[in-house]
This record gives sequence, structure tokens and C-alpha cells, in this order.
Amino acid sequence: MRLVIDDRWIGPHGIGRFAREVIARLPPGLSMPYGLGPSSPVDPVWTALQLARFAPDVYFEPGYNPPLAGRTPFVFTLHDLIHLRIPEEASTAKRLYYERIVRPAVRRAYRVFTVSEFSKREIVAWSGAAPAQVEVVGNGVSAGFTADGPRFALDRPYFLYVGNRRPHKNVRRLLAAFAASGCAGEVALMLSGAPDVDAAAWVRAAGLDDVAVRFAGPIAEARLPDYYRGAMALVIPSLYEGFGLPALEAMACGTPVLASDRSSLPEVLGEAGVLVDPEDTRAIGAALKHLAQDEPLRADLAARGRTRAACFDWDTTARRVFVALESAARTRRSR
Repeated sequence: MRLVIDDRWIGPHGIGRFAREVIARLPPGLSMPYGLGPSSPVDPVWTALQLARFAPDVYFEPGYNPPLAGRTPFVFTLHDLIHLRIPEEASTAKRLYYERIVRPAVRRAYRVFTVSEFSKREIVAWSGAAPAQVEVVGNGVSAGFTADGPRFALDRPYFLYVGNRRPHKNVRRLLAAFAASGCAGEVALMLSGAPDVDAAAWVRAAGLDDVAVRFAGPIAEARLPDYYRGAMALVIPSLYEGFGLPALEAMACGTPVLASDRSSLPEVLGEAGVLVDPEDTRAIGAALKHLAQDEPLRADLAARGRTRAACFDWDTTARRVFVALESAARTRRSR
């Protein structure tokens, strides 16, 4: 199988983790040249030109940037439709890209991969593609995310938030909920990343200080399991997620998870987490207080979370990807 792979997505983010773990498990292939960044609006043209030059049996794209045209069978990955579903994160350029590039590619592709049944329903409804055209390959848990190992320690117990602070992540409401929970005197809320102007303003608006809210700064992936293990619980109150990888990683580390009851998160957590309306600040605050005060509940969630996380693994994801790639390659060779 002559395979071209786009490994330009590999990096410290959700698509980057998916790309790295899956590509590492596939047969060796030719990497897409680094002429442009994969998120460039003109990358689909660049990609089409490279595929015309290399003429592989199949092309694997772990992100949302399909080739604009060409004869090479390809598969690409739509993790979610967040650029269309969250108004604050949309733009005319992004909408045009999805309408003119992505939607036609969904129909041209040999297969479209996604990571949850929620995302599949979204993609099928938006694109008009047949359900069989969109395949859920899922996500997995990287090897370092286990319950055994070092635990990060503060001077007090802490809730942990891991992720960026874009509008769909709902961090502003999380801070208000933490203030309303009454936990701030004894428990801290730790946010990954460095403080920025918006986050500092949200902390002040919630009446919190730098003792109640801590900023971890950039957390290296090798240290991330330590932060999960040390936390009283992970909080992921997103308004929209295509999967929610931090929730899965936290469960694998034996950390209870408090999550939004929307989009993909109930699907990922199953019966192993606490779900709450992400727009109800009082409900989030009450759930935080309950978790802080109920040690048996935390122990039960930790056990159920480890069992749930064991249902997801990168070998299974990569095997699903490989089967589709091999089938697409056979189609090319039989022409």
C-alpha cells in the first residue's frame, strides 16, 4: 500500500494527539511536505498538488483539511463542527471553507472519520452524506495516563480544568460557579495555561483571588497525568465537545469527572461521571460542593472511571483507520 500521511497536525492539542497516536500505529508512509500549515485556507490546493505528484494508493488526513480535487482515494477526519456550531468561534471565512471545501469533500472521500456518535450525527445532518460514509473511530488513552504514578500537590485540595479558554469551554461560567459553591476557602480551582487578560478579569468578576484560583502554566504532556492524579476532580463544563479527551484521560488516572451533560460528553463518560447543565451556574456550583464534601462518591467515581476508560484504546482506533485505508487502496489498485 503506497500511503501518504499528513503528520503536520501532530502537536499538543486534541487533533495533534489523535494524529500522533494513530500515525504511530500505521504502516510507514510518505509524509505530506511542510509547505503550508494544515489549517491554511489554501492548504487543500497544496495537498491536491502534492497528491498529483506522488500518486499514492491512498491518502490519510487526521484533520479537517481534505484535498480540493484529484484521483487519489482519501480519508479525512472531522472531529466536530465547532467552527459552525459556536457563533463566537465562527466567521464568514470559516463558514465558506466548510461549505465550499469540507462539505463536498465529505461526499468525495472514500470515508470520513470522526470520534464520537454525537459528531457523526452532526456531520451526517449537516453534510447530507449517507451514514455509512461517516465512521466513528473514537479516541484512546495514551500509555502514561494511569492511576499509578506521581501526584501533583498544592497547599490545599484542588479541582482541575484542562484546556483552552475559547467561548465553548465555558470557563467564565465555571469560575462563577466555583465562587458560588462556597468551596473557595478550602479548595482551589486550577486552570491549565498561563493567566491572560480575559481570565484575570473573570476571576475578579467572580470575587475570587489568586489563592482560590491557580494557573498551572503550560503543562507538558509527560506531567499532565500527575495533575490529573492529584486533583479532587476534573471539571469540563463545555458547551460543545466533539469528544472531550481530558475527561477520558482523567478517568484513566482514577480522577472523578464533573462534566457538561451536552454534546459528546455523556457518551464518553457513560455512567462514570457527574453530568450537569453547563449553563446553570448554581447547578455546577452545587455539584462542585457535593464532590468536595463526599469522599465515598469520589472513590466510586474513580473506580467507575477507570473501568470506563479501559473501553477506549488507540490500538482499536488505529485498526479501524487501517482497515478503511487498506480498502481504499484496493479500490485504487483495481481501477
